[in-house]
Amino acid sequence: MFEPGHLHRRNPPGMAGQPSYSIDFYYEVRQDPKEGAMLHGRLVGEIDGKAFEEVFEMHRDTAFNFASVISRLVVKHGLHANASPIMRAHKEYDAIFEDIRSKLHAKPGEAVNLDHLEQDGL
Repeated sequence: MFEPGHLHRRNPPGMAGQPSYSIDFYYEVRQDPKEGAMLHGRLVGEIDGKAFEEVFEMHRDTAFNFASVISRLVVKHGLHANASPIMRAHKEYDAIFEDIRSKLHAKPGEAVNLDHLEQDGL
Protein backbone atom coordinates (compact mmCIF):
# COMPACT_ATOMS: atom_id res chain seq x y z
CA MET A 1 0.00 0.00 0.00
CA PHE A 2 1.44 3.38 -1.04
CA GLU A 3 0.74 6.85 0.21
CA PRO A 4 3.10 9.79 -0.32
CA GLY A 5 6.09 9.34 1.98
CA HIS A 6 5.29 5.73 2.88
CA LEU A 7 5.10 2.28 1.31
CA HIS A 8 3.92 -0.79 3.21
CA ARG A 9 4.59 -4.27 1.87
CA ARG A 10 3.48 -7.52 3.44
CA ASN A 11 3.96 -11.13 2.46
CA PRO A 12 1.99 -13.45 4.75
CA PRO A 13 3.37 -16.79 5.91
CA GLY A 14 2.78 -19.74 3.64
CA MET A 15 3.59 -18.18 0.26
CA ALA A 16 5.44 -20.82 -1.75
CA GLY A 17 9.19 -20.42 -1.43
CA GLN A 18 9.09 -16.90 0.00
CA PRO A 19 9.69 -15.79 3.57
CA SER A 20 6.98 -13.89 5.41
CA TYR A 21 7.61 -10.21 5.89
CA SER A 22 6.05 -6.91 6.80
CA ILE A 23 8.12 -3.91 5.73
CA ASP A 24 7.49 -0.19 5.85
CA PHE A 25 9.53 2.31 3.83
CA TYR A 26 9.20 5.89 5.04
CA TYR A 27 10.88 8.72 3.18
CA GLU A 28 11.14 12.48 3.21
CA VAL A 29 13.38 15.22 1.89
CA ARG A 30 15.63 16.90 4.43
CA GLN A 31 17.93 19.86 3.92
CA ASP A 32 21.54 19.25 4.88
CA PRO A 33 23.51 22.47 5.43
CA LYS A 34 26.49 21.11 3.46
CA GLU A 35 24.94 18.72 0.93
CA GLY A 36 21.59 20.41 0.19
CA ALA A 37 18.44 18.37 -0.41
CA MET A 38 18.81 14.75 0.71
CA LEU A 39 16.35 11.86 0.56
CA HIS A 40 16.07 10.44 4.07
CA GLY A 41 14.76 6.87 4.14
CA ARG A 42 13.82 4.53 6.94
CA LEU A 43 13.03 0.84 6.56
CA VAL A 44 11.41 -0.87 9.48
CA GLY A 45 9.79 -4.24 9.69
CA GLU A 46 10.10 -7.93 10.16
CA ILE A 47 11.42 -10.70 7.91
CA ASP A 48 10.71 -14.28 8.95
CA GLY A 49 9.92 -13.08 12.48
CA LYS A 50 13.12 -11.06 12.89
CA ALA A 51 12.67 -7.31 13.44
CA PHE A 52 14.97 -4.81 11.77
CA GLU A 53 15.36 -1.10 11.16
CA GLU A 54 17.65 0.68 8.71
CA VAL A 55 18.08 4.40 8.07
CA PHE A 56 19.79 5.83 5.00
CA GLU A 57 20.26 9.10 3.15
CA MET A 58 20.83 9.72 -0.51
CA HIS A 59 21.87 12.84 -2.36
CA ARG A 60 19.29 14.57 -4.53
CA ASP A 61 20.89 13.36 -7.75
CA THR A 62 21.12 9.69 -6.69
CA ALA A 63 17.83 9.43 -4.80
CA PHE A 64 16.16 7.72 -7.75
CA ASN A 65 18.22 4.61 -7.04
CA PHE A 66 16.29 4.11 -3.78
CA ALA A 67 15.05 0.68 -4.89
CA SER A 68 18.62 -0.58 -5.20
CA VAL A 69 19.45 0.55 -1.66
CA ILE A 70 16.25 -0.96 -0.26
CA SER A 71 16.85 -4.26 -2.06
CA ARG A 72 20.38 -4.49 -0.67
CA LEU A 73 19.19 -3.71 2.88
CA VAL A 74 16.37 -6.27 2.92
CA VAL A 75 18.71 -8.95 1.55
CA LYS A 76 21.04 -8.12 4.46
CA HIS A 77 18.15 -8.96 6.80
CA GLY A 78 17.20 -12.26 5.15
CA LEU A 79 14.90 -11.53 2.21
CA HIS A 80 15.82 -13.23 -1.04
CA ALA A 81 17.25 -10.91 -3.70
CA ASN A 82 14.45 -11.71 -6.15
CA ALA A 83 11.73 -10.92 -3.56
CA SER A 84 12.32 -7.17 -3.24
CA PRO A 85 9.30 -5.47 -1.69
CA ILE A 86 9.67 -2.46 -3.99
CA MET A 87 9.56 -3.97 -7.45
CA ARG A 88 6.70 -6.38 -6.74
CA ALA A 89 4.15 -3.68 -7.60
CA HIS A 90 5.52 -1.57 -10.43
CA LYS A 91 2.62 0.87 -10.28
CA GLU A 92 3.50 1.76 -6.68
CA TYR A 93 7.21 2.01 -7.56
CA ASP A 94 6.30 4.55 -10.25
CA ALA A 95 4.22 6.49 -7.71
CA ILE A 96 7.13 6.60 -5.23
CA PHE A 97 9.50 7.68 -7.99
CA GLU A 98 7.19 10.54 -9.02
CA ASP A 99 6.60 11.56 -5.40
CA ILE A 100 10.36 11.73 -4.75
CA ARG A 101 10.90 13.66 -8.00
CA SER A 102 8.25 16.17 -6.96
CA LYS A 103 9.61 16.55 -3.42
CA LEU A 104 13.13 17.12 -4.79
CA HIS A 105 11.97 19.41 -7.62
CA ALA A 106 14.04 17.23 -9.96
CA LYS A 107 13.86 17.26 -13.74
CA PRO A 108 14.69 14.40 -16.12
CA GLY A 109 18.20 14.58 -17.54
CA GLU A 110 19.84 16.40 -14.63
CA ALA A 111 23.50 15.52 -14.12
CA VAL A 112 24.62 12.99 -11.50
CA ASN A 113 27.71 13.67 -9.41
CA LEU A 114 29.59 10.37 -9.59
CA ASP A 115 31.11 10.96 -6.13
CA HIS A 116 27.57 10.83 -4.72
CA LEU A 117 27.11 7.32 -6.13
CA GLU A 118 29.98 6.07 -3.99
CA GLN A 119 28.96 8.11 -0.94
CA ASP A 120 25.41 6.77 -1.12
CA GLY A 121 26.59 3.17 -1.40
CA LEU A 122 25.55 2.61 -5.01
